[in-house]
Amino acid sequence: MTQKLSCLVEQIVDHGDRVYTVALRPERPAPRFRAGQFLHFALDPYDPSRFWPDSRVFSIASPPSRTDLLRISYSVRGRFTERMERELAEGQQVWIKMPYGDFVVDGGADVVLFAGGTGISAFTAFLEGLAADGTHSVTLAYGARTDRLLIYRDVVERCAKQAPSLDAVYFVEDLAPEGRNTGADGPHAGRVSVAAIWPRLARPFESAYYISGPPAMLRTVSEDLRAHGITSEAIHIDAWE
Repeated sequence: MTQKLSCLVEQIVDHGDRVYTVALRPERPAPRFRAGQFLHFALDPYDPSRFWPDSRVFSIASPPSRTDLLRISYSVRGRFTERMERELAEGQQVWIKMPYGDFVVDGGADVVLFAGGTGISAFTAFLEGLAADGTHSVTLAYGARTDRLLIYRDVVERCAKQAPSLDAVYFVEDLAPEGRNTGADGPHAGRVSVAAIWPRLARPFESAYYISGPPAMLRTVSEDLRAHGITSEAIHIDAWE
C-alpha cells in the first residue's frame, strides 16, 4: 500500500550542470517497494485535511533494503525542479508518497538497459540487487552529456565487480578526443546507441529491453530496437516524465 511520509533532507549533492542527488530520511521506515518504482515528492507541507500538494515523480534510486534512507536524482527542467534547486536545503522537511509504478525489470531473462542522464536512477536499485551467481546477462548502456554527469558510474562499477553477469557500456556526448573509446571499457563518444552494444548481446532476440531517459532518447532507442527486429512487446519504456 502507498503511504505518505514526512522526510528530512539529509544530503544534497550538486553534480554540476544543474544535476542533483538528494538523500531523504523518512520519519519512519518507508513501505516496501520494488526496484524501478517511483515516489511523489512535494516541497510544500501536507495537511491530511486537504489535497496533496504540488509534486513531481522521481525514481527511487536506492535499493529496497534501505527503507531508512531514500535517494532520488534530478536535473533542472521546468518549474518544479527549478523550485527544488532554489529552495531545497539540508535539514528541511519535505513530503513523499510511495511506492508507485510498474517499470520493474524482470531478472528472469537476459535484459538490456538503456539509461540517459538521471534516467539511470530507474535501474540502480535493480543493479544493486544483482546476485554474484546470476545466470542471465544484464547489459547496461549508460550515457550523459559529460563524463562527470555519469553520476552513478561508481555504483554501476561496484555492481559489475559483484555480479559478473553485468556488462556496462558508457556513452558521453561531449567527450574530448583524448577520452574516446580505445577499448572495451572506454566511453563511446555520442549518445546511447543500439548499434554500439548490439554485437555484445549474446541472445538479442531472447532479451527484454528497458529504456529510461529524456523523451527524445526514449523515442530514438525504441525506434532503433524495432529496426533491429525487436518486437514492441519486448520493449519497456519508463515514460512517466
